[in-house]
Amino acid sequence: MDLQSLQSVAPPGQFPEPERSGVYRAIRQRRDIREFRDDPIDETTLARLIQAAHHGPSVGFMQPWDFIVVRDMERRRQVKALFERERQAAACFYDEPRRSAYLALKLEGILESPVNLCVTCDPTRAEVVLGRNSMPETDVYSTCCAVQNLWLAARSEGIGVGWVSILKLPQLRQILGIPHHIVPVAYLCMGHPRDFPEEPLLQTAGWRQRLPLEQLVHFDDWDNTAGGDSWPELQDALYTCTIQRS
Repeated sequence: MDLQSLQSVAPPGQFPEPERSGVYRAIRQRRDIREFRDDPIDETTLARLIQAAHHGPSVGFMQPWDFIVVRDMERRRQVKALFERERQAAACFYDEPRRSAYLALKLEGILESPVNLCVTCDPTRAEVVLGRNSMPETDVYSTCCAVQNLWLAARSEGIGVGWVSILKLPQLRQILGIPHHIVPVAYLCMGHPRDFPEEPLLQTAGWRQRLPLEQLVHFDDWDNTAGGDSWPELQDALYTCTIQRS
């Protein structure tokens, strides 16, 4: 059956099943990638990924993001050195054997990946933003939505993305020449991965496990005072359905 035929049988607004499955597959198989091959990302592919990020949702259509594409190795070496200092500092928060386990984890691919991308948030992009007065943090939340757009699009393209969060913002601003009022939200390593692991790295390493969904869903209020009695079909579906793995 061709695409046009599939679209004709789908309910209004719903993607045809193969396209819908692709969305869920990208969500399920998205991974934080740390090890990359040497081959570069095609420029057109990279442009599509940045376009995908730019089409992320934002409160009041603020679009607070900017994208700094970093290939310069000297700047990347400075970011790597900053990461190493912060990684050692963070190790002090753990006792043995957790400390050694933490230091053994590979948590970045700053120099190995063909390109780094810093996604920033400009909280001053608009003087008054519709819907933001009560929750000013929505500028950062919106920027994170752009990051997720890029990440899922990258997975569909076979491109790996790794978020490097162990960085001090004042030093990162200085390395990349970012103005003081701009917030660096995500420093990403991007490239063709050596592989896409079946499970998240930290789960495979025994650092943390995925939490059971039944502990995280509440019905009508936080304390479930209604007992969830009005949601029996949703309860059954939540604990039995799975999004596509392969």
